Amino acid sequence: MIITLDFESKDAIYTQIIQQVIIGIAKGELQPNDPLPSVRSLASDIGINLHTVNKAYQQLKQDGYILIHRQKGVVIHPDGVIKADSAYIESLKQTLKPIMAEAVCRELKEEELISLYKEVLHEFKKGDE
Repeated sequence: MIITLDFESKDAIYTQIIQQVIIGIAKGELQPNDPLPSVRSLASDIGINLHTVNKAYQQLKQDGYILIHRQKGVVIHPDGVIKADSAYIESLKQTLKPIMAEAVCRELKEEELISLYKEVLHEFKKGDE
C-alpha cells in the first residue's frame, strides 16, 4: 500500500494517514498481520515529521486497526477490526450529521445522496456480493 498525502488539503496530515490505512483495510489491500512501515521509515519516506506519523499510528492503535510490537514492528491488527457496536453506530451518526446537513443545504436530493453512498460503498466490496 502506498500512502499519498495532499499537503494542500484541509485535512491534517495525520488524519490523511489514518484515513488511508483504514481505506486500505476496507478495500482488502491491507490484511491482518500485514506490516506497516516504522514511524521513522514512513516519516522519512514521505518527508514529514515523525511525531505526525506517531500521532496517526497511536490513533489507529487506540481504535483497534493496528498493533505496535517492539520486536515485530507495526502490523494490521491480527484479529481484524472490531465489529460495530451501538457506541460506534452513535459516533458514526454524529460524524454523518454535519456532512448530511451540508448536502441538504446545497439541495442534494435523497436519491442523489443514496447514489453517492452506493458509489462510495462499492469501492469497498471485497467479493461478498
